[in-house]
Amino acid sequence: MYLADSRGTPDSPDTPDTPHTAGRAAGPGRRAVVPGAVLVLGTVSLVTDVSSEMVTAVLPLYLVGELGLTPLGFGLLDGVYNGVSALVRLLGGRLSDRRGGHKAVAAVGYGLSALCKPLLLTVHSLPLIGAVLAADRTGKGLRTAPRDALISLSCAPAARGRAFGVHRAMDTAGALLGPLAAFVILRIAAGGYDAVFTVSGCVAALGVLILLLFAPGRTARTGPVPECQPRPVRGLLRLTAVRRLTGCAMLLGLTTVSDSFLYLTLQRRLELSESWFPLLPLGTAAAFLLLAVPLGVVADRIGRRRLFLAGHLALLAAYGLLITSPGGSPVLAGAVLTLHGAFYAATDGVLAAATADAVPEQLRGSGLAVVQTGQAAARFLCSLAFGAAWTAWGDRTALTTAAAGLALSAALSIPLLRPNPTPEQAR
Repeated sequence: MYLADSRGTPDSPDTPDTPHTAGRAAGPGRRAVVPGAVLVLGTVSLVTDVSSEMVTAVLPLYLVGELGLTPLGFGLLDGVYNGVSALVRLLGGRLSDRRGGHKAVAAVGYGLSALCKPLLLTVHSLPLIGAVLAADRTGKGLRTAPRDALISLSCAPAARGRAFGVHRAMDTAGALLGPLAAFVILRIAAGGYDAVFTVSGCVAALGVLILLLFAPGRTARTGPVPECQPRPVRGLLRLTAVRRLTGCAMLLGLTTVSDSFLYLTLQRRLELSESWFPLLPLGTAAAFLLLAVPLGVVADRIGRRRLFLAGHLALLAAYGLLITSPGGSPVLAGAVLTLHGAFYAATDGVLAAATADAVPEQLRGSGLAVVQTGQAAARFLCSLAFGAAWTAWGDRTALTTAAAGLALSAALSIPLLRPNPTPEQAR
């Protein structure tokens, strides 16, 4: 793998979501396929994810076991965790598109999340914990679209799947290390959860520092400002490709069960002790790490929408295993977590790459935010509904309902995932 000069030429006009070849990504006379900017942003995400996943790994047990929340209460908090992010993504995308200020907006988002980690040491009631988690997700919502815009603008359109795959692989390396760090801290440090939150805050601050020192600044722009610039959200939704992607992301997000609920369900099947619970996300992260780059390359070749839908079928298979398994076993855990990681590898960066194909360069941050907001809002509703269903019917019936909904959503998404027209054709 060779590194591109991050000061290369600006993005070429975007192409439809049709199969690409790796050779086209490098361009004539260039062997480079992964820009240096992608690696810097990947490092920032790696460090930040170590911090975030340390907290995420212990949060379900901390809230349900330590503080005694019901599944419904946890569903409300988990919904806040995702819903607030959805509300501010559009703001982050819109602000970042102004004068190419993607780095500045991303830095604010990373900084806000870093400040929230130590605050978990001081709050012990549902309203206060919800407020801290909301502030943390506000930071995530602000930074996601600008960061993905920087990635998409740093590479050729035909290589976006690979670039996002590399970034997501580095991000997932942090997701792999975070739960492991939390597991070690819980076993050796006095204070348990408080020690995890303290170390998490220090690691998050390091990620902000790396971003400020090494990430690229303003991105170059080419071409005239599109007609939808004064009202970017409304204008972007007039683009057929953006409208289809947003609708599909929302439809599938409505039946995408939160990671935390999936891990809690798996813990019950395995009858796993609390001290081993933080290791469950490691299986997902390991599969994601191994598959992110290969599936990114596959997405460039066969089409990003096809792979996005296939990823949700992998998630459906994981649901099926949890529903039909009579009891826990290491084989069940390995299969479910591998499918869960494959789901993320086939959807997370792939959706961002597909969105970048459909959005004009000058509105890249806003376009990514529109699709991501729709997805996050749908997952917010899913968390609320799944928490209520678990409380009323039990985890198996709730998951069966979610699986049926996901199968239906996947079928309905097929016509929405037809190949993109170009931005000019989609008006």
